[in-house]
Amino acid sequence: MSTVTSPRTKPSPVQAMSDIRIYNTLSKTKEPFVPLRPPAVGIYLCGPTVYAEAHIGHMVGPVIFDTIKRYLTYCGYHVTWVVNITDVDDKLIAKSHQRGVPMSQIAVEMTADYLANLKELGVNQIDYMPRATDHMSQIISFIESLEKRGYAYASQGDVFFEVAKDPSYGELSNRTTDQQQGEGGEAAARKRSPSDFALWKSAKPGEPAWDSPWGRGRPGWHIECSAMSHHLLGETFDIHGGGLDLMFPHHENERAQSSCCHNAPMVKYWMHNGLMRAGSKGKVGGKGDRESSAESVAELAESKISRSKGGGGLAELIRKQTGERLRFFLLRTHYRSTIIFNDETLSEAGTSLEAFYRLLARFQEITGQSFYDLPVPQTADAALQRIQDANSETLKPFLAERERFLASMSDDFNTGAAISVLFDMLRGLNRHIDQHALGKEAGPSDPGLTTLIDAVAILRELTGILGLFLKAPPQAIGSDDAGESALPHALMEILMDLRKTARANKDFATSDAIRDRLSSLGIALLDKKDGTTWERTK
Repeated sequence: MSTVTSPRTKPSPVQAMSDIRIYNTLSKTKEPFVPLRPPAVGIYLCGPTVYAEAHIGHMVGPVIFDTIKRYLTYCGYHVTWVVNITDVDDKLIAKSHQRGVPMSQIAVEMTADYLANLKELGVNQIDYMPRATDHMSQIISFIESLEKRGYAYASQGDVFFEVAKDPSYGELSNRTTDQQQGEGGEAAARKRSPSDFALWKSAKPGEPAWDSPWGRGRPGWHIECSAMSHHLLGETFDIHGGGLDLMFPHHENERAQSSCCHNAPMVKYWMHNGLMRAGSKGKVGGKGDRESSAESVAELAESKISRSKGGGGLAELIRKQTGERLRFFLLRTHYRSTIIFNDETLSEAGTSLEAFYRLLARFQEITGQSFYDLPVPQTADAALQRIQDANSETLKPFLAERERFLASMSDDFNTGAAISVLFDMLRGLNRHIDQHALGKEAGPSDPGLTTLIDAVAILRELTGILGLFLKAPPQAIGSDDAGESALPHALMEILMDLRKTARANKDFATSDAIRDRLSSLGIALLDKKDGTTWERTK
């Protein structure tokens, strides 16, 4: 099947300006992003095996690639993004036997759970979600092609890929032949080599099975993704994503069977996100601690968040933390870095979001406009038109920050650096409001007000790229008890009242002491005409 493309239109000038670079796991370097058939871009992300409820680790890839698609679309590309659903697998069969219900019922239930969680985290850019059981004919045809070309062999109802026939096998994961050894088990005796892997598994009593040229059975895990990506994106497509733990054996096997079947590279850019680990120390963000050796990848995979290590209950976590906080938490770290997941890092994310929420509330109080009603430019061309119309000397610092944000996103989709720029904008906007003493009484001709509105429109543009602040947040963040969430605000009101009284009594020593002590705790007081507000600075 030929690659899916969108109607060809004139490429956006941002494509030339953005100079997007992507770290390619295959080459181990950052490479210029040059799509195979611009402006069309094809992306495939390995989705879940739906045998149990999703956990927070399952959201890492979708949130990252949802943001990547948003940015590529913003840059003028027409992106087709595919996320598969593995709905036939050993784990699903085991769960079916355990619960005494059909495998298909479990798959439907857990797929619904997965989709509900994606929605809560704002992941809504996926174009296709193919299920393996809906593509059995394509899978069987794919295996037949490999067999005809001499890369696969049948053995007692099973079909295996012969790894020795692919001289490039191991290049993606940087593994030697010794490190490619497969597991033992019943199939080992039917293999020509321990490193060969299953494309088709013969049926066992009580297992779901499909008719095939080799007898009734079911597909191996790796062939499912190769068949579905080929069906929807073509023989060679632009980007294949997934967690670092999937690099071997899953992606290595996908790459081998696809390139051998079509005598063409499967993918131009391989992108692997770091995994999430539960830990009690270390801040999220900063320099990436990506592991590159096979041994360190294995160690990272062993320590990642998983169902067996108590992961799960994502719906409950979303209820407590909100989907936006979790999305923000995941994007604060560059996608190739390990994400440390614990109460402290979640709290940091919540604190940061509250500072933005306070700014948006100030904006509405001053202008009478809701930030959430402002349009979100879908492309850079649309945003540039508005900026050109609004250009002014006082807007230049915000335009400079906009360029820094876009440069960060073009540098291997560095959302962590991009969010740092948003914090600079946050501080700049609060400073602008204070310096111009903007309040409810500001008139429409006030130049300070005009700049504020134009600068907040830029903030709306940039946060939209990240999929943040698209709708108003719930009243209470990060707590089962709304009163608990409101407590810090109530305490701050008391401190600000005490400082106000001290200043009225000309007790500037006490007033300054309150301000300085709060500053040392990472809290800034913002004095303006109609009162004092506060924000966390760290």
